[in-house]
Amino acid sequence: MTIVASHDITSRYTPGSTTHHEAPRAARVRSLDVVRGAVMVLMALDHVRWFVSDARFDPTDLTKTTVALFLTRWVTHFCAPAFVFLAGTGAYLHGERLGGRAELSRFLATRGAWLVLIEMTVVRLGWTFNVDYAHYLFGGVIWMIGWCMIVMAALAWLPPAAVGCFGVAMIAGHNLLDGVLPDLAPAAQGGDWRRLWQILYLGGPVRLGDGGPVLFVVVPWVGVMAAGYAFGPVMRMSPERRRRLCLWLGAGLVAAFVALRAANLYGDPRPWGPQRSPAFTALSFVNTTKYPASLLFLLMTLGPTVAILPLLERARGRAARALALFGRVPFLYYVLHLPLIHGVAVLLALTRYGTVIPWLTANQPMLAPEPPAGYGYGLAVVYAVTLIVVAILYVPCRWLAGVKERRRDRWLSFL
Repeated sequence: MTIVASHDITSRYTPGSTTHHEAPRAARVRSLDVVRGAVMVLMALDHVRWFVSDARFDPTDLTKTTVALFLTRWVTHFCAPAFVFLAGTGAYLHGERLGGRAELSRFLATRGAWLVLIEMTVVRLGWTFNVDYAHYLFGGVIWMIGWCMIVMAALAWLPPAAVGCFGVAMIAGHNLLDGVLPDLAPAAQGGDWRRLWQILYLGGPVRLGDGGPVLFVVVPWVGVMAAGYAFGPVMRMSPERRRRLCLWLGAGLVAAFVALRAANLYGDPRPWGPQRSPAFTALSFVNTTKYPASLLFLLMTLGPTVAILPLLERARGRAARALALFGRVPFLYYVLHLPLIHGVAVLLALTRYGTVIPWLTANQPMLAPEPPAGYGYGLAVVYAVTLIVVAILYVPCRWLAGVKERRRDRWLSFL
């Protein structure tokens, strides 16, 4: 999901121009919509797994997991990097339509503040099904994208190349902190600047209300968004040149991941090594750190994301059309999918237990207690529920996509 989903590409206007005339509309890059839509489906799978699965442990814990469960979790790792990177790309291309840096900066600042508000209110309610806002606020992916957009409102005044250099430097260099984190974390948590440190990089409980855990921190995600912004001009190239550059760039990122991961020297605080079987050793190799996202995590996920873009430009068929539809209205999909998944979990609990178990109205996903023994279902049910949820979401998403095609109201840019 990218929260900025407009990407008209044939305009002669750029975010660096000073004109205030809106650029003419142009054809969308279909591959961006398809990738966005695929990410939305994977996101639903991950959240269904959380609410419905009977595996109440971290699926990436190689001492407890199965190959199928690990891969079900691992494939969803592509969601956040694609969300944020393509949000940056969408911001650049939306800036072309707006026609100037001031307009783009204003849009990013207001959109970012809107997303932070939505995370703290609507999204939090979808996660918890309770209204105890005084004791639990949650900094998730929408919160993080919102703050990254606010930072991008300032960065958008710079040339795209400078924004890209900032992003790449942050992505490549933030793991230099790995060696000092054991000392930095206690000092930051006990100091006057602890809230800022935790929101920027450390994560964990921050005093937002009586307690507000931050899952997605700003660093390095603002660097990912900045890199995506600098990637925007690639989408304006001729199709053949765009395909060639995406394939080379994606392959290069994957090669860099393999080389750095094999060396076990830099880029992730969690090294890989031999496990109880060759299959689990392979899982260890790709079991990189997401919170906060390591360099290797981002190389592992962004490389294939960039490389697949040109392969999807000619994607056709029902599945491709459905994914492209979701990719055109990612905000609505996100806001609706959590209460829908949570509601399905409630219905399953009513069927099984005859009551709504307290776990389902606890402070999800970070401060919830353990569910009752035996709670949840296997992966077959997880995948089945995901398909049902995605099918239901298709109806409102198709409606909003139709509205956006017919109307150009400014408020629609916030949906």
